[in-house]
Amino acid sequence: MDKREKLLEQLTGVNSSKLNYYVELKKTTEEALKQNSRLEILHQLTRDINIDMSMQDILDRTFAKLPQALPCTFMGIIVLKDGRLRLQAVTPRDYCRVEEFPDDSPTWQVIRSKQATIFNAGRDSSAHVWHNPAYPEQLSSFAIAPMFERAEVIGGMVVGRSLEAPFSEGELKFIHHLADQMAISILNARLYKQVSRTTTQWEETFKAVTDPIFLVDLDYNVLRHNGRLTPEISPYWQQALSRKCFTKFHGHDQPCKDCPLSEVKRTGNPVQRKAQTDSGRLLEAAYYPVFNEENTLAAVTIILKDVTAKTKLEAQVVHSAKLAALGEMAAGVAHELNSPMTVVIGTSQMLARDFAADSIEAESLQDIINSGLRCKGIIKNLLSFARQDLAPMIPTDLNSEVRKVLGLIRYQINREQIRILDRLDPKLPLVDANGPQIQQVLTNLLVNARDALNDSGRSKKMITVSSLTRQIDGEPRAVISVNDNGTGIKTEDLNRIFTPFFTSKESSKGTGLGLSVSLGIAESHAGTIEVTSNFGQGSTFSLILPILPDNSRPEEVMNIV
Repeated sequence: MDKREKLLEQLTGVNSSKLNYYVELKKTTEEALKQNSRLEILHQLTRDINIDMSMQDILDRTFAKLPQALPCTFMGIIVLKDGRLRLQAVTPRDYCRVEEFPDDSPTWQVIRSKQATIFNAGRDSSAHVWHNPAYPEQLSSFAIAPMFERAEVIGGMVVGRSLEAPFSEGELKFIHHLADQMAISILNARLYKQVSRTTTQWEETFKAVTDPIFLVDLDYNVLRHNGRLTPEISPYWQQALSRKCFTKFHGHDQPCKDCPLSEVKRTGNPVQRKAQTDSGRLLEAAYYPVFNEENTLAAVTIILKDVTAKTKLEAQVVHSAKLAALGEMAAGVAHELNSPMTVVIGTSQMLARDFAADSIEAESLQDIINSGLRCKGIIKNLLSFARQDLAPMIPTDLNSEVRKVLGLIRYQINREQIRILDRLDPKLPLVDANGPQIQQVLTNLLVNARDALNDSGRSKKMITVSSLTRQIDGEPRAVISVNDNGTGIKTEDLNRIFTPFFTSKESSKGTGLGLSVSLGIAESHAGTIEVTSNFGQGSTFSLILPILPDNSRPEEVMNIV
């Protein structure tokens, strides 16, 4: 029975049909497995390639997996830029090199047609390619697939094989999909680099700003900063265990009273504040709201700016304007007074000739002449004081400048029942200075001393003006000191008294510019102003200036001053 069935199967071809079926099934299964392997490669390519990888790294990573689904010898990426083709990456990295792509090269054909194409390897198709002799196998065929950015061709991907059969249409289709995925990966990497470059530029700009900048969220947490810290913030910042701005900025454990950030949260508008630190610096704080894509407040940017120098400059501008007005007024006064004073002095001198030198009339006339000359001297000093910017830096006798100032202001101070003592060192060396500006500094110090004495309520009020030479850092310095036994200065105010517009006086008695401008003048002379004070007992302000290299006091200079 079994022999009869086998004979029937042979006569009817049933056995042959089964064989063909199994052969086709095997081919289909192998093709399915190969297709799955290719899909896995595409998926793995998408998953493994990082956006921060270079084009060569992307190609190397792809080629490492590719032979599992597509036997090949090498891969390359060709980039189209500015109308020229360039072999951007190849793997193995030393497999070949191309200096120039001819117009009739296979790559240009693919670029123009925008169609993936299979080419047989030969001299005509690869004459422009230098092939590394270390790889002796000659290519049998290669396929080139264009890479697109939207609808524009940006280059191509080439895949070559040596010993295997030429690429099939199915393999070409896979190469085309692989080129599309490769183009996406390259574009993502390029976009990432652009974004990264822009981010880096912003971060570098952010860090390059010398003013402290902070980004604070609505819960007072410091999110970012540019690493710039003021001397006042730095100690708290280093010790803070919390990210809260009030802890990092001020060492507090809760939000500050009248916090500008709260005002920004409430109004959604920028806020500007000015604050004076314990060291006397002026800080300008700007609070800017940061809105998210939903136009709701998400954070606040805080920018701190040290405006101490700017404020001093503004103070000097204000002061210069006042001096300009005073100069015009002084010039007018001098003109109006000099003419009658010249008549008074001249007439008195003519009358004095008619009397004996020891007569009462001559003595009276001499008093008139001396008083007139004193008035002219006061007018001259007032005029030079108001026009101080016009005076040059010359060898100057500080004692002489003190006497000029005392001649102008002594009566005003004595009227307040204040006694002035001067203890001037006759051997004080000369300094290189602008005389009228030095007078201004001394006038400010004397006026401040007078005001401090008037507020003290003392019965015995005294101002002592002294001059001496002191060694500072091994160098001799000329020092003019103004001491009073007035109210003194509070310890917390000592660091702020030179800050522009800071004053402890009533608004009608001071503007807060005197000491600031005086310190600016001292520093412009390469000097400084020192202050020592005991609250309730008095203060001493010392103008310190470098002396001239030649410490001698030529007689001719002494006569001039």
